[in-house]
Amino acid sequence: MYLEKLLVTLLAAPVIAPVPTTVAHQVVAQAPAQPAAPKAAEAPKAAEKKVAPEVKELVERMQSFYEKTQDFSAEFKQDYKYKVLRRTQTSTGTVIYKKPGLMRWEYLKPSTRTFVLAGEKVYAYDPEAQTLSVGRIDTSQLSASVTFLFGQGKLADEFSISKGACKDCKGTLLVLDPLKPDPRFQQVRLEVDPKTAQVLKSTVVDPDGSENAIAFLNLKTNVGVGADAFKINPPEGTRIDDFTKPRK
Repeated sequence: MYLEKLLVTLLAAPVIAPVPTTVAHQVVAQAPAQPAAPKAAEAPKAAEKKVAPEVKELVERMQSFYEKTQDFSAEFKQDYKYKVLRRTQTSTGTVIYKKPGLMRWEYLKPSTRTFVLAGEKVYAYDPEAQTLSVGRIDTSQLSASVTFLFGQGKLADEFSISKGACKDCKGTLLVLDPLKPDPRFQQVRLEVDPKTAQVLKSTVVDPDGSENAIAFLNLKTNVGVGADAFKINPPEGTRIDDFTKPRK
Protein backbone atom coordinates (compact mmCIF):
# COMPACT_ATOMS: atom_id res chain seq x y z
CA MET A 1 0.00 0.00 0.00
CA TYR A 2 1.38 3.42 -0.96
CA LEU A 3 0.63 5.10 2.39
CA GLU A 4 2.49 2.45 4.36
CA LYS A 5 5.43 2.52 1.95
CA LEU A 6 5.67 6.29 2.22
CA LEU A 7 5.70 6.15 5.99
CA VAL A 8 8.40 3.51 6.00
CA THR A 9 10.66 5.35 3.58
CA LEU A 10 10.19 8.86 4.97
CA LEU A 11 9.48 8.42 8.66
CA ALA A 12 10.19 4.78 9.53
CA ALA A 13 7.01 4.67 11.63
CA PRO A 14 4.27 2.03 11.93
CA VAL A 15 0.72 2.62 10.70
CA ILE A 16 -2.29 1.95 12.94
CA ALA A 17 -4.92 0.93 10.41
CA PRO A 18 -8.45 -0.36 10.88
CA VAL A 19 -9.94 -0.13 7.37
CA PRO A 20 -13.31 1.25 6.23
CA THR A 21 -13.94 3.28 3.06
CA THR A 22 -15.83 6.59 2.80
CA VAL A 23 -16.37 9.16 0.06
CA ALA A 24 -15.99 12.90 0.47
CA HIS A 25 -14.63 15.89 -1.42
CA GLN A 26 -12.72 17.83 1.26
CA VAL A 27 -10.36 16.82 4.05
CA VAL A 28 -8.30 19.31 6.05
CA ALA A 29 -5.25 18.37 8.08
CA GLN A 30 -5.67 20.41 11.26
CA ALA A 31 -2.76 21.50 13.44
CA PRO A 32 -2.66 19.20 16.47
CA ALA A 33 -2.28 20.27 20.07
CA GLN A 34 1.31 20.36 21.30
CA PRO A 35 2.23 16.68 21.64
CA ALA A 36 4.20 15.35 24.55
CA ALA A 37 7.84 14.86 23.69
CA PRO A 38 8.40 11.25 22.66
CA LYS A 39 10.31 9.13 25.11
CA ALA A 40 13.81 8.32 23.97
CA ALA A 41 14.45 4.63 23.42
CA GLU A 42 16.41 3.17 26.27
CA ALA A 43 19.65 1.60 25.16
CA PRO A 44 20.63 -1.75 26.65
CA LYS A 45 23.08 -1.55 29.54
CA ALA A 46 25.84 -3.02 27.41
CA ALA A 47 25.48 -0.28 24.78
CA GLU A 48 27.79 2.69 25.08
CA LYS A 49 26.54 6.17 24.26
CA LYS A 50 29.22 7.80 22.19
CA VAL A 51 29.59 11.01 20.23
CA ALA A 52 33.00 11.36 18.62
CA PRO A 53 34.83 14.39 20.08
CA GLU A 54 35.50 15.79 16.60
CA VAL A 55 31.77 16.13 15.85
CA LYS A 56 30.37 16.75 19.35
CA GLU A 57 30.18 20.53 18.89
CA LEU A 58 28.52 20.21 15.47
CA VAL A 59 25.95 17.72 16.78
CA GLU A 60 25.07 20.09 19.63
CA ARG A 61 24.71 23.05 17.26
CA MET A 62 22.58 21.01 14.87
CA GLN A 63 20.31 19.88 17.72
CA SER A 64 19.98 23.48 18.95
CA PHE A 65 19.29 24.78 15.44
CA TYR A 66 16.23 22.57 14.99
CA GLU A 67 15.01 23.18 18.53
CA LYS A 68 14.88 26.91 17.70
CA THR A 69 13.38 26.46 14.21
CA GLN A 70 9.64 27.21 14.10
CA ASP A 71 9.15 26.34 10.42
CA PHE A 72 11.10 25.60 7.27
CA SER A 73 10.59 25.08 3.56
CA ALA A 74 12.83 23.45 0.97
CA GLU A 75 13.02 21.67 -2.33
CA PHE A 76 14.10 18.04 -2.15
CA LYS A 77 15.60 15.33 -4.30
CA GLN A 78 15.02 11.76 -3.17
CA ASP A 79 17.04 8.81 -4.43
CA TYR A 80 15.81 5.43 -3.25
CA LYS A 81 18.34 2.69 -4.05
CA TYR A 82 16.74 -0.75 -4.06
CA LYS A 83 19.52 -3.20 -3.14
CA VAL A 84 17.75 -6.36 -4.27
CA LEU A 85 16.49 -4.89 -7.55
CA ARG A 86 19.74 -2.99 -8.14
CA ARG A 87 17.99 0.13 -9.34
CA THR A 88 17.43 3.68 -8.13
CA GLN A 89 14.16 5.60 -8.14
CA THR A 90 14.54 9.39 -8.16
CA SER A 91 11.81 11.78 -7.04
CA THR A 92 11.72 15.56 -6.63
CA GLY A 93 9.40 18.02 -4.97
CA THR A 94 9.00 20.41 -2.05
CA VAL A 95 8.67 20.04 1.71
CA ILE A 96 7.37 22.42 4.38
CA TYR A 97 7.27 22.06 8.17
CA LYS A 98 5.66 23.99 10.99
CA LYS A 99 5.70 23.37 14.73
CA PRO A 100 4.13 21.55 16.44
CA GLY A 101 4.26 18.56 14.12
CA LEU A 102 2.91 19.69 10.73
CA MET A 103 4.79 18.50 7.66
CA ARG A 104 3.87 18.41 3.95
CA TRP A 105 5.76 16.59 1.20
CA GLU A 106 4.68 17.59 -2.30
CA TYR A 107 6.02 15.14 -4.89
CA LEU A 108 6.23 16.62 -8.39
CA LYS A 109 8.27 14.05 -10.36
CA PRO A 110 8.07 11.32 -11.58
CA SER A 111 4.39 11.60 -10.52
CA THR A 112 2.43 14.02 -8.37
CA ARG A 113 1.62 12.90 -4.83
CA THR A 114 0.93 14.80 -1.62
CA PHE A 115 1.81 13.56 1.85
CA VAL A 116 0.84 15.45 5.03
CA LEU A 117 1.78 14.59 8.59
CA ALA A 118 -0.43 16.33 11.18
CA GLY A 119 0.24 15.12 14.70
CA GLU A 120 -0.68 11.44 14.73
CA LYS A 121 -2.58 11.56 11.44
CA VAL A 122 -1.13 11.12 7.98
CA TYR A 123 -2.73 11.96 4.66
CA ALA A 124 -1.61 10.64 1.26
CA TYR A 125 -3.28 12.11 -1.82
CA ASP A 126 -2.90 10.60 -5.30
CA PRO A 127 -4.52 12.92 -7.89
CA GLU A 128 -4.10 10.44 -10.74
CA ALA A 129 -5.91 7.67 -8.86
CA GLN A 130 -8.29 10.22 -7.31
CA THR A 131 -7.77 8.76 -3.84
CA LEU A 132 -6.95 10.22 -0.44
CA SER A 133 -5.76 7.83 2.27
CA VAL A 134 -5.91 8.81 5.93
CA GLY A 135 -3.91 6.86 8.49
CA ARG A 136 -2.54 7.14 12.00
CA ILE A 137 0.94 6.73 13.41
CA ASP A 138 2.16 6.31 16.95
CA THR A 139 4.38 9.37 17.35
CA SER A 140 5.95 7.89 20.47
CA GLN A 141 7.55 5.31 18.16
CA LEU A 142 9.26 7.85 15.93
CA SER A 143 13.02 7.72 16.05
CA ALA A 144 15.09 10.69 17.21
CA SER A 145 16.49 10.70 13.66
CA VAL A 146 13.08 12.18 12.71
CA THR A 147 11.91 13.96 15.85
CA PHE A 148 15.04 16.09 16.21
CA LEU A 149 13.89 17.89 13.04
CA PHE A 150 10.77 18.82 15.05
CA GLY A 151 12.85 20.14 17.94
CA GLN A 152 12.21 16.98 19.97
CA GLY A 153 14.33 13.97 20.73
CA LYS A 154 18.07 13.81 21.37
CA LEU A 155 20.19 12.05 18.76
CA ALA A 156 22.85 11.17 21.33
CA ASP A 157 20.26 9.26 23.37
CA GLU A 158 19.65 6.76 20.57
CA PHE A 159 22.78 6.74 18.42
CA SER A 160 26.51 6.44 18.47
CA ILE A 161 27.62 9.34 16.26
CA SER A 162 30.88 9.53 14.34
CA LYS A 163 32.36 11.41 11.39
CA GLY A 164 32.19 9.60 8.07
CA ALA A 165 34.42 9.88 5.04
CA CYS A 166 32.73 11.36 1.98
CA LYS A 167 34.48 12.82 -1.07
CA ASP A 168 31.33 14.21 -2.69
CA CYS A 169 29.71 15.69 0.43
CA LYS A 170 29.08 19.44 0.60
CA GLY A 171 29.14 19.31 4.39
CA THR A 172 30.30 17.13 7.27
CA LEU A 173 29.02 13.56 7.15
CA LEU A 174 27.67 12.27 10.46
CA VAL A 175 27.19 8.51 10.75
CA LEU A 176 24.50 7.49 13.25
CA ASP A 177 24.54 3.87 14.42
CA PRO A 178 21.64 2.78 16.69
CA LEU A 179 22.67 1.98 20.25
CA LYS A 180 20.43 -1.07 20.06
CA PRO A 181 19.08 -3.01 17.07
CA ASP A 182 16.19 -1.24 15.35
CA PRO A 183 13.88 -3.14 12.95
CA ARG A 184 13.21 0.04 10.97
CA PHE A 185 16.74 0.80 9.78
CA GLN A 186 20.39 -0.19 10.03
CA GLN A 187 21.96 3.23 10.00
CA VAL A 188 21.28 6.94 9.45
CA ARG A 189 23.67 9.34 7.74
CA LEU A 190 23.32 13.10 7.95
CA GLU A 191 25.27 15.52 5.78
CA VAL A 192 25.43 18.74 7.79
CA ASP A 193 26.54 22.25 6.82
CA PRO A 194 29.37 23.00 9.31
CA LYS A 195 28.59 26.74 9.19
CA THR A 196 24.81 26.75 9.67
CA ALA A 197 24.38 23.29 11.28
CA GLN A 198 21.52 22.60 8.85
CA VAL A 199 20.96 19.11 7.48
CA LEU A 200 21.76 19.14 3.76
CA LYS A 201 21.05 15.47 3.15
CA SER A 202 19.59 12.56 5.10
CA THR A 203 20.18 8.92 4.21
CA VAL A 204 18.40 6.03 5.92
CA VAL A 205 19.76 2.52 5.36
CA ASP A 206 16.92 -0.02 5.44
CA PRO A 207 17.23 -3.46 7.09
CA ASP A 208 17.72 -5.03 3.64
CA GLY A 209 20.51 -2.60 2.75
CA SER A 210 18.40 -0.34 0.50
CA GLU A 211 19.13 3.37 0.92
CA ASN A 212 16.67 6.26 1.03
CA ALA A 213 18.58 9.52 0.48
CA ILE A 214 16.85 12.91 0.62
CA ALA A 215 18.82 16.05 -0.25
CA PHE A 216 17.38 19.41 0.82
CA LEU A 217 17.87 22.37 -1.51
CA ASN A 218 17.17 26.10 -1.00
CA LEU A 219 16.29 25.50 2.64
CA LYS A 220 14.61 28.48 4.33
CA THR A 221 13.78 28.67 8.02
CA ASN A 222 11.37 30.73 10.13
CA VAL A 223 9.62 32.22 7.10
CA GLY A 224 6.16 32.26 8.69
CA VAL A 225 4.57 29.19 7.11
CA GLY A 226 0.80 29.35 7.70
CA ALA A 227 -1.47 26.49 8.80
CA ASP A 228 -3.41 26.74 5.52
CA ALA A 229 -0.36 25.33 3.73
CA PHE A 230 -1.21 21.92 5.20
CA LYS A 231 -4.78 21.70 3.95
CA ILE A 232 -5.69 19.10 1.36
CA ASN A 233 -8.71 19.98 -0.79
CA PRO A 234 -9.17 17.18 -3.36
CA PRO A 235 -11.84 17.67 -6.02
CA GLU A 236 -15.34 16.29 -5.66
CA GLY A 237 -15.47 12.60 -6.49
CA THR A 238 -12.19 11.76 -4.78
CA ARG A 239 -12.38 8.46 -2.88
CA ILE A 240 -11.26 8.79 0.73
CA ASP A 241 -9.99 5.71 2.54
CA ASP A 242 -10.00 6.58 6.24
CA PHE A 243 -8.06 3.99 8.22
CA THR A 244 -8.49 5.89 11.52
CA LYS A 245 -12.19 5.04 12.01
CA PRO A 246 -13.37 1.79 13.60
CA ARG A 247 -15.14 -0.81 11.53
CA LYS A 248 -18.92 -0.57 11.50
